[in-house]
Amino acid sequence: MTLGTRVPGGGTPRAKPWGIDSEYGVLRDVLVGPIDHFTWQPGNAVALRAERVGLRFDFDVARRQYAQMLDVYRQAGVRVHILPAEPQLPYQIFARDSSVMTPWGAIIMQLEKVYRRGEYAGCLRFYLDRQIPIYDLVTAGNVEGGDFMVLEPGLAVCGYSGERSVAPAVRQLRGWFEAEGWEFRHYAFDPHFLHLDVQMGMLEEGLAVCCVEAVEPEFVAWLRERRIRVIPISYGDVMQLGTNVVALGGGRVLVPSSSKALVAACRAEGLTVYDPDVSMIANGGGAVHCMCQPLARDPVKARR
Repeated sequence: MTLGTRVPGGGTPRAKPWGIDSEYGVLRDVLVGPIDHFTWQPGNAVALRAERVGLRFDFDVARRQYAQMLDVYRQAGVRVHILPAEPQLPYQIFARDSSVMTPWGAIIMQLEKVYRRGEYAGCLRFYLDRQIPIYDLVTAGNVEGGDFMVLEPGLAVCGYSGERSVAPAVRQLRGWFEAEGWEFRHYAFDPHFLHLDVQMGMLEEGLAVCCVEAVEPEFVAWLRERRIRVIPISYGDVMQLGTNVVALGGGRVLVPSSSKALVAACRAEGLTVYDPDVSMIANGGGAVHCMCQPLARDPVKARR
């Protein structure tokens, strides 16, 4: 397997049968991080808040919730792949951050926190061992997968706070996508919100959830200009990772049970909602979106 299939200047071939061209095509294969060595770690607003209000980590509860989430994927017909666990990586469960999938293969990201930097190695071995194409490796600084989304064919976005993701690395990604003929939006936000997927997420074609209280008005306007309708969510729900959702495709969506208002709104839209309780994991700083990286989705038609 070639390490880096990206064609300089664009024209990289699609990575069939792997790859995604949207956040909402029918999900066929998903990469999930292992729970074996998970514990809450300091360094983000969610975990700090959990400890401040007196919550305590219970691994047995977290393990049961994790198993229930995996059952949801299997019930939905999704093939689940789990990264091999490494004892020195307590946040390896959050497989969203160490890589991202594109239409042309995976990109290996760089992580900011010292206790997470080693996650790239097991992730890289996973792709190489399974002969899944690797598009390229980020080299311009740290950028994490929770900040990146392939919104729809031809359109990607990456947030950056100057902490988890930094501007030079985001510009490197932007150059690659623009060379492939894609529109790429970069969006700066306050590091209090950790990642972009704490502030927004795609539910299905043309429909997103977004904390309009938290993001800049021009970002919401940009979404609407691209005919992406927004279901608003409160700041309080955001701090319980209420926008941290996974579109399963075919009118189905995975939403944390704690996001009751969003669960109701999705059902009112006619979506089938799977809503497992992942609160013991989410209180450590990441929910269902953070724990997975789509490996293969059915391609969808471009809307523009």
